[in-house]
Parts: sequence; C-alpha cells; structure tokens
Amino acid sequence: MQRVFIILGIALLVIGLLWPWLSRFPFGRLPGDISITRENFSFHFPLMTSLLVSLLLILLLWLWRK
Repeated sequence: MQRVFIILGIALLVIGLLWPWLSRFPFGRLPGDISITRENFSFHFPLMTSLLVSLLLILLLWLWRK
C-alpha cells in the first residue's frame, strides 16, 4: 500500500509540473463532452474525456499486473 501511495504521489507531482504543456491537448474539449452556457450559468461535464481517462487507466493497470 505504501508503494502505491508513493507512486501516486510522484505521478501527481509530474502531472502538476507538466500541466502548462498538458493543458494544450484537447482533453476536456472532446466531442461528446457536455457544455451548457447560459446568461448567468455554465455547466461542463467532460463525459468523453472521463471515459478516455478511465480506459487508459484500466489499460495501464492491466499491463502493470502482468
């Protein structure tokens, strides 16, 4: 369990440091993401981005277990 937390912490640190470059990718603005903008209200639900990240994590965990 300690190993998982250390790896997760290092991964979050790397993502945080690379965020200026990662924000240039179209994640969060993919076709299928729900975005509603009204006069005094905005709602954004990244449906396709969530599915893509979920599939990527499943693939990585599957490869890690082998």
